[in-house]
Amino acid sequence: MNRVITACAAAIATALVLAGCSAGQSVDLGDTGGSGGALNAAIGGEPDQLDPQKTSSYFSFEVLENVFDTLVEPDENLEMQPALAERWETSDDQLTWTFHLRDDVVFQDGSEFSSADVVYSYRRIIDEKLANAWKFSTISDISAPDDSTVVITLTQPTPNLLSNLGGFKGMAIVQKANVESGDIATAPIGTGPFSVSEYTQGDHITLKANPDYWGGAPKLDGVTFRFISEPATALAALKSGEIQWTDVVPTQQVDQLEGDSSLTLGQEPSSDYWYLALNEAREPWSDVRVRQAIAYAIDRSAILKAVSYGTARENQLAIPEGSFWYTPYDTYSTDLAKAEKLLADAGFSGGTLDMLATSDYPETVTAAQIIAANLEPLGIEVNIRQPDFSTWLDEQNNGNFDMLMMGWLGNIDPDDFYYAQHHTDGSSNAQHYSNPEVDALLDSARVEVDKDKRKDLYAQAATIIADEGSYIYLYNPAVIQAWSPSLTGYETRADRAIRFRDAALND
Repeated sequence: MNRVITACAAAIATALVLAGCSAGQSVDLGDTGGSGGALNAAIGGEPDQLDPQKTSSYFSFEVLENVFDTLVEPDENLEMQPALAERWETSDDQLTWTFHLRDDVVFQDGSEFSSADVVYSYRRIIDEKLANAWKFSTISDISAPDDSTVVITLTQPTPNLLSNLGGFKGMAIVQKANVESGDIATAPIGTGPFSVSEYTQGDHITLKANPDYWGGAPKLDGVTFRFISEPATALAALKSGEIQWTDVVPTQQVDQLEGDSSLTLGQEPSSDYWYLALNEAREPWSDVRVRQAIAYAIDRSAILKAVSYGTARENQLAIPEGSFWYTPYDTYSTDLAKAEKLLADAGFSGGTLDMLATSDYPETVTAAQIIAANLEPLGIEVNIRQPDFSTWLDEQNNGNFDMLMMGWLGNIDPDDFYYAQHHTDGSSNAQHYSNPEVDALLDSARVEVDKDKRKDLYAQAATIIADEGSYIYLYNPAVIQAWSPSLTGYETRADRAIRFRDAALND
């Protein structure tokens, strides 16, 4: 959401249905140069589109991680490393960054890659005010003095510039012709290890290996992503050999799966978080006391048990324990008496709450059902809606909700957790939260180069955000994936980036 499910606008594109095959058929990938077989993978839903700079769907990024590149990228420890840029340097005042590009990169259609593509990609995000434009808020100029050099000039020091440029594929380098033709939404052209060869709406997307990939041709001939939302169905397909990888894993079976020799189970603590948000553009949710009452009424432990079966960690802020940026916070407990008093003080005696969940993320529906039971004693009737995720995005972006549940995935820098979501001008502030003190703290933190001072600024902002119920934070989930023992060279990552470029299937 950063990589991911984010709370930002993403118009759903009509999928182009190419000549396809049923989910059970093999796909002829042609001569790709791969030697490690063709992988069948199951993801929990269909991408809304394949334009990396416009989508905010995690299902899209699962596919696009393998199609596009960024200037830099996070390694397994979430430290930024070279990608399309092989090296860079900064000026003494930290206001000029010079990136030197690789000279062995071509797009998947054979056209040359150059610094002009980087400038075009970043200018597109800025000029069209796309979802990630906020990541460029301190950039005053982007130039290409020659074909292999990109210079970024800043208005102020930006300690998280590298993670902004490469933290996830929403910042991918795209091809101008592919964008202007309109094909990028369904037939994208990137510089990554795999290219899109087939898209059958409602069923699957097939990638084939890019033999000219600058990092070396992938071992796999290709990857087919099938859309399977039901965990039991995905797990059955894995055990039968119909697929060889999935992240649609039923959490209630994790303990059992750990001892199952027929598959490999990958678990990794994540920096993801799941939350509730109340629409402050509507009454009575604009009253901080009503939002606080909801926070006191919900039973986080019951939600956590129902959706994760002990695999996630309860957290009343966004950043998980174990991170340098973690801030202790435990203000809210399940306290109906306190909730009732807050509602009475606000003059709210009950009513109907429109709860937006989505069938594509079953945990949101499960949580909504628990929340409905939690709020019933307060005289609040919860109407649960559960459209598909694309419709969920439209409803959220149009403000058609009282409360919603969703998650932000793949966060790296603390700015990723708070700025877009809670700054008055944040691109993902769908709940319409506004606090000048929080704005000032977030503005200061994103330019503070002293790490300890920066941590303190974010701690102050995060505490106010939670105190005022901009988000009602629930938990940090684990990354859980499962795959066939025949799949080698693949590892579960804390940022949920699904990278198959080094993977292979062995008999």
